Amino acid sequence: MPETRELTLAEAVREAMAEEMRRDARVFICGEDIAEAGTVFKVLAGLVDEFGTERVLDTPISEAGFTGIAVGAAMTGMRPIVDIMFGDFSTLVMDQMVNQAAKVHYMSGGKWKVPMVMRATLGATRRSAAQHSQSLHAWFCHIPGLKVVLPSTPYDAKGLLKSAIRDDNPVVFFEDKMMYKLKGPVPAEDYTIPFGVADVKRAGTDITIVATSSMVQVALAAAHMLEEHDISAEVIDPRTVWPLDEKTLIESAKKTSRVIVVDEGYGRYGVTAEIASVIAEGAFFDLEAPVKRIGAMHVPIPFSPPLEDATVPNEQSVLQAAKALCGR
Repeated sequence: MPETRELTLAEAVREAMAEEMRRDARVFICGEDIAEAGTVFKVLAGLVDEFGTERVLDTPISEAGFTGIAVGAAMTGMRPIVDIMFGDFSTLVMDQMVNQAAKVHYMSGGKWKVPMVMRATLGATRRSAAQHSQSLHAWFCHIPGLKVVLPSTPYDAKGLLKSAIRDDNPVVFFEDKMMYKLKGPVPAEDYTIPFGVADVKRAGTDITIVATSSMVQVALAAAHMLEEHDISAEVIDPRTVWPLDEKTLIESAKKTSRVIVVDEGYGRYGVTAEIASVIAEGAFFDLEAPVKRIGAMHVPIPFSPPLEDATVPNEQSVLQAAKALCGR
């Protein structure tokens, strides 16, 4: 039997990078406080001891600068991993990612490619206030040429990150900062998870809950609570929001006839809207009710703990929405 260990999500991410750096000498990491400090979340702790400061590069506080360097390195044969400390700081690299990395392959007629990974965090409830708590992954989903990944378990995090590092396209990889201590089974042998393949985390018959990142854990908790009300909930994790596994989402919607989409990003023009649209178009005649969307409240994330908690979807909000859709 293959060996499986219990790892935290942080350990799974670190193991994926270490294995890929051993496998491919072209892989290197750059970012702020990533070497001796191992990032503010300690996710990269120890990597500099094995790979040295030539492959685990501490950079100046200039996201635009070191992301631009990574784009150039990727174009010339390297496979950089860019560490953006907080996803909120992705505002500083929009030109590098949106106007350069995403377009080089197309503008060169396929002669150039940018095989790089931009790792960033998302997620609120850390009491980090409005500039360090946003979930901005929908921005990158909007751009042709970028792939966007949101793991929800240690197993998925490792397999998806290894796929991202090996991909010849620029990949934006979002990790929820509140999930780094989440534990789960992770195989010891090498494995990858293909992009564009959703995972049914829990089978059900009465309602489908599509959830991303940490909202998958929220959805699973709500699904468990729904059992007490004789409601069988299916929970689906897209895992990659681009490419999106539309087929699995639509088939589940047709089976259950009711759908809730849960994402920690803002609801307006966001991931919930796109997924709801895909389902509404693909399963329209099988739906018993409109697709319900649940996202972050449309306000800057507050610093106040009770106010911050109120802005983010939780088990109770998903539970109540599911009961209402099922007429319970």
